[in-house]
Amino acid sequence: MFGSDSAIISCALTGAVTTKTHCPAIPYTPEEIADEARRAYDAGAAIVHIHARTEKGAPTWDKGVFERIMTEVRKRCPVLINWSTGGAGPMQDRVAHIALKPAIAALNMGSMNYAKWSKKRKGFAFKFVFQNSFDDIVGFATAIKEANAKPEMECFDTGHVHSHTVLEDMGLLEKPYHFSFIMGVLGGIPATARHLAFQADQVPPGSRWKVIGISRDQWTLCMAALSLGGDIRVGLEDNFYLPSGTMAKSNGELVEAAAKLVKLSGRSVASVDETKQILWPNGNGNY
Repeated sequence: MFGSDSAIISCALTGAVTTKTHCPAIPYTPEEIADEARRAYDAGAAIVHIHARTEKGAPTWDKGVFERIMTEVRKRCPVLINWSTGGAGPMQDRVAHIALKPAIAALNMGSMNYAKWSKKRKGFAFKFVFQNSFDDIVGFATAIKEANAKPEMECFDTGHVHSHTVLEDMGLLEKPYHFSFIMGVLGGIPATARHLAFQADQVPPGSRWKVIGISRDQWTLCMAALSLGGDIRVGLEDNFYLPSGTMAKSNGELVEAAAKLVKLSGRSVASVDETKQILWPNGNGNY
């Protein structure tokens, strides 16, 4: 993967936790999410990562809502759709929407303490155990394979990367493998370029990987990933702020800033068609 000229930009449109009170641009409805997908696509994103929300902004796993989102996105642009599967609660409540056959589905690769510490208040902003047992990992991977989607293996710590060997041995993965390194969550791997380089060195040859930097560490990590030959993800799920420190008015603004970084790194922004060729060289994806 090192030395790749084209960089794939993904955009995480909404997430499941933050609300319009935190950032007015956070989309809730299928139409709002699809409009943000179009803005991200127009700015250079080839993939959009999507959580579903209720009309009032609460997270939902209703398959019908995901279906409406998919319909609305496809009306507006040909961007590749990546469903989230992560969250609290039983696995069986978070898997039905995979049957809609997105191009990609997120697959969390391990359990961890998941927290944010406030130095100012000397207390936790939030803290919980993010539980992803091997039974659940295998269950999600099986559902993703049955839907012919590509698993995006989300790794929050160093040991999570190696867990892919279980899925590989079970025949649940197809090359090229697709990894995401989430960095900056307390309880997981720190958000530094040195730690990113270590993570990148753990993936099997020929794999594709990207970095997901939480909060304002996003931009530093994007630059590090681009120099290491990786891909990048931005979006309102992860970070509200542009490199200038100004709050973004849309996901499109964040993607536009990411595209500028790609070009400054001497690489090119991968189009949707190029991304299909990179992730599905045999042409067998859901798109």
